[in-house]
Amino acid sequence: MRELYPLLLQGTLVTIEIAACATVLAIVMAFVGTAAKLAPWTPLRWLGNAYVEIFRGTSLLVQLFWFFFVLPLPPFRIEMTPFTVAIVGLGLHYGAYGSEILRGALRSVPGGQFEAALALNMSPLARMRRIVLPQAMINALPPATNLMIELLKGTSLVSLITLSDLTFRARQLDEATFKTAEIFMLTLVIYFVLAQILVALMRHFERRVSHGIIQRAVR
Repeated sequence: MRELYPLLLQGTLVTIEIAACATVLAIVMAFVGTAAKLAPWTPLRWLGNAYVEIFRGTSLLVQLFWFFFVLPLPPFRIEMTPFTVAIVGLGLHYGAYGSEILRGALRSVPGGQFEAALALNMSPLARMRRIVLPQAMINALPPATNLMIELLKGTSLVSLITLSDLTFRARQLDEATFKTAEIFMLTLVIYFVLAQILVALMRHFERRVSHGIIQRAVR
């Protein structure tokens, strides 16, 4: 078992790498999806709604299989490595959920804030950057933390597209040693520890954002 544990560590590093890259893509897609859904042009709103509803309303596993097995076939002929498929699939899927979280957070900003910004003759970009978005971020961070934890747990599905992540390595060790209880208990602990580290980082970031907004309001 001591000789095989490094394989589990290798799988953990792959899981962390996939989760980090997919989280960045999910954040980008959340902002893109929200901007599209709130755009004044109807075709752009349709595209934003289509993206959110398709990726939110279908199975993540099927989406990964579609990217991995269907895209390389005619007429698409788009080939991606399993690592790229994992990042794209997870990022687009959870970005759709993140878009709804961000849209709800923006809607939660009191209307008086918009009116005050208009009274100060602020441009739309300045209103969003200095008034609306900072307040919306406070409301969006708690559900966004939950979504990131879901994304971390969702990385276990990438083992089905030949990626040697934590779950894949755990199954390998189980088949090699037949110590099912010990291996999968350790795997649960690793996922739990990774989730708690993510929660601690997000809480620290939330405190920093809240503190910065309070200081700006005092000034």
